[in-house]
Amino acid sequence: MHAAAAVVAAIGKIGLNYSFVLAPDELASFLHGMLVTLELSLVTILGSLVAGIALAALLTSPRPALARPARVFVEITRNTPTLVQLFCAFLVINMLISEALRNLGGNPLTPFIWSAIVISLHKGAFHAEALRAGIEAVPRATLEAAQSLGFSRRQRLLGVQLPLALRFALPALVNNMVDLVKMTTVASAIAVGDVTYASIMIWTQRDNVLELMILILLFFGLLTFAVNRAGRWLEVRLRMPGYGH
Repeated sequence: MHAAAAVVAAIGKIGLNYSFVLAPDELASFLHGMLVTLELSLVTILGSLVAGIALAALLTSPRPALARPARVFVEITRNTPTLVQLFCAFLVINMLISEALRNLGGNPLTPFIWSAIVISLHKGAFHAEALRAGIEAVPRATLEAAQSLGFSRRQRLLGVQLPLALRFALPALVNNMVDLVKMTTVASAIAVGDVTYASIMIWTQRDNVLELMILILLFFGLLTFAVNRAGRWLEVRLRMPGYGH
């Protein structure tokens, strides 16, 4: 604690007030906010990939009854702000669910869950377009070879097209995931206790906005760098000879 106080005092000499780290409650709140952001990032990365794969499969379906609703959903989702979608989901749909379940034990959907759903679906729409392009980029000869082996359309999609499409679309998917991590900050708008919300609670008491903004920037810079490096590693691992060169 003495070492931390000395560091805070030294930084204070250049005009930066980080005294909140000496307050156990505020420090615990900030660290918990970082953990919530990490959890939300992980959940939405996985959720957006699942949503993207499902939507891409629907978009490339030969059945208009499946492809057209998926296209409408993707276009609406991509072309409206995430924050507006989150408010509509949490303030409208969530309220209707709460009213419907009032006598059945209450609404189990928390602000964290709503944030995860909305962000996953929003970014899943972008994943879907990248995967759709990847699916359509699979050579016809490859599909004909799979068909000659007796693969059904579903088997060709799951066993041939999607694995290849994931490799083709990986650079775009990585960029989407980096953007997704930054997008998690919108969760603070509905009081999810992420690092942004925790910082807001601290600076409203201490008036140290600049100091906490620097920490948020550093935190997200490191987090997005880690996601980017993991994605680039996957690109190298999954690269196929003869493609992408």
